[in-house]
Amino acid sequence: MNDLKGKSAIITGASKGIGRAIAERFAENGINVVIAARTKEDIEQTAKEIADKTGAKVIGLACDVGKMEDLENLVNVTKKELGPVDILVNNAGVTSQYAFNEQPFEEFEKLVHTNYLGYVRLIRLVINDMIERKSGAIINSVSGSTLVDPIPRDFLVYSSLKHGLRKFLKGLFWSMRDYGIKVTTLLPGVTDSQLTSSLKDITEKQKERLMSPETVVDMVMYALSVPANACPLELAVINQQTPWTRPTIDFKQQLAK
Repeated sequence: MNDLKGKSAIITGASKGIGRAIAERFAENGINVVIAARTKEDIEQTAKEIADKTGAKVIGLACDVGKMEDLENLVNVTKKELGPVDILVNNAGVTSQYAFNEQPFEEFEKLVHTNYLGYVRLIRLVINDMIERKSGAIINSVSGSTLVDPIPRDFLVYSSLKHGLRKFLKGLFWSMRDYGIKVTTLLPGVTDSQLTSSLKDITEKQKERLMSPETVVDMVMYALSVPANACPLELAVINQQTPWTRPTIDFKQQLAK
């Protein structure tokens, strides 16, 4: 998918951080984009800023990826405004950092519906159109924590769902490649994003060791740049000074209230 101009894309979790950075790069390359996030005011303002800066068509839509009706609306609006979906970037996610015996039960529901079912359901909603056209790219931001065994302490539910998602996406790649659909999984290290900024007591020294969102954007653009007869199955970029076995974020770190 080297010729990107005029293509249409959906990006979730796109009001800030990695998602916004991807949307900006897409718009700069002439891709028309529907960007989604939970807060209506934030996502509409982000869309306006990117559209004004790039001249591309950018639509901001409020969407909670944990809700099926919101996902259906997201796909329907995109098809109405931009036509068939050429590129789907699953990026929305929530974090949850607790010792397992202290983790609130409601956190389980939130993680399953956002970090796992949000991806699977949205893919299911766009996949048949891609199969019919024998074309499409599905790019999914998962987690570098899936490269670690055992799972990082205090992220047991979060990371185990990411492991399951990674397995699903690998299977999807093998199922869809004969239809011309590319499925790529991104495994980024700890990135300066809304997830890490929601944690308390992050020192400036620690922040310097976080990867920038643009590092993940480069992974996305590489996935879209390879020839039609190739597909990056998984792309991993990990912090050089911060292996997951000794993370910048202390294991006892708690979310800011």
